[in-house]
Amino acid sequence: MKEKLIEIRDKARQRWEQLPWERLAFLKAFGKRLAFLKKYNPLKYIQLMDWYIIKKFIGTYIYSIALIISISIVFDVNENLAKFTTYHAPLRAIVFDYYMNFVPYFANLFSPLFVFIAVIFFTSKLAGNSEIIAMLACGMSFKRLMRPYIISAALIAALNFYLGAYVIPKGTVVRHDFESLYKNNKKNTTASNIQLMVDKGTVAYISQYDDIRKTGYGFSLYKFEKKKLVSHMTASVIQYDTISDSRYHWKARSYKIRELKGMREKITSGSEIDTLIQMEPMDLIFSKGQQETFTSPELLRYISKQQERGSSNVVQYEVEYHKRIATSFASFILTIIGVSLSSRKRKGGMGMYLGIGLALSFSYILLQTVSSTFAINADTPPMLAAWIPNILYAIIAYFCYRQAPN
Repeated sequence: MKEKLIEIRDKARQRWEQLPWERLAFLKAFGKRLAFLKKYNPLKYIQLMDWYIIKKFIGTYIYSIALIISISIVFDVNENLAKFTTYHAPLRAIVFDYYMNFVPYFANLFSPLFVFIAVIFFTSKLAGNSEIIAMLACGMSFKRLMRPYIISAALIAALNFYLGAYVIPKGTVVRHDFESLYKNNKKNTTASNIQLMVDKGTVAYISQYDDIRKTGYGFSLYKFEKKKLVSHMTASVIQYDTISDSRYHWKARSYKIRELKGMREKITSGSEIDTLIQMEPMDLIFSKGQQETFTSPELLRYISKQQERGSSNVVQYEVEYHKRIATSFASFILTIIGVSLSSRKRKGGMGMYLGIGLALSFSYILLQTVSSTFAINADTPPMLAAWIPNILYAIIAYFCYRQAPN
């Protein structure tokens, strides 16, 4: 045994002597130069008590989401089971196409409410166990107590924004397709009397459009220069080329092109022609909830394109874009309100304050819906409509925060 230990020691010494000491010295010197970065390490501001509250916050938040969404799924299955059976929806599609996208959509939609419930639930429990009293008695300020709550709210807000802006819209497309096939058995696939500006001074008109065949009937294209008509194209049928490598590729059948130059007119006609027109099938069909199927970058591009065309049907898209950002900040507002209401130990329990908090959170969600409706149906600016609930409830949160230490 002793000889074996001596052998291991000798091998370790040989390896130690074979190490590239020049490289190690360089790394050590380089490490000393980077030592100043420790000052900017955000984790050094998170202490043991902070980790304790963050774990409680995130854990309760996930638990409340799982509990409420489970109940929602039970009610949804009970309500739609007859429709799924009638339209012969396959089990795989029900689970993976519908409910796998149903859960994140509604969890993200009611995330502010879940944040508030989580804060009220575990903070009132901490207060009931005199843990918050002990923290404040040790000299901790109420502002310092808020730090782990704000960190947790920031994590949840960032997650909600990422899911709402990039992940959930893609799942919403799949869920809407499932609902149109197996739940509602209807989808808006036709449109009539479509008129839109496809380019500067260029206006397109389609009498009837079928989105299933990607085909339009009774097509006209007008091109103006200095308010004068310089070209007019008509076609009995126009079809979008779905296999083309380029966008905006259309095929026109039974076409006629009139080119006007002063008093002269040139007419060209034929049976079929390939042409590039800056419009796509998604520009021609508008379905309910279509704005929820775009990611935030796609929403911005779509809004910009429609505004250049002079379309007035962009308000709901602007509201959706700003609402995704504003809803993320709701986590901070409702967290501050929840902590302020539930951090004090009270005789008789938290019944009244829990009721006040739930009323505030429900009214906040209701005001979000009402303000969005006003923006779509009235002349309220979309950005202002999306941020009005945050502005009003930020004032309430500030008042609660100022009164809480007293």
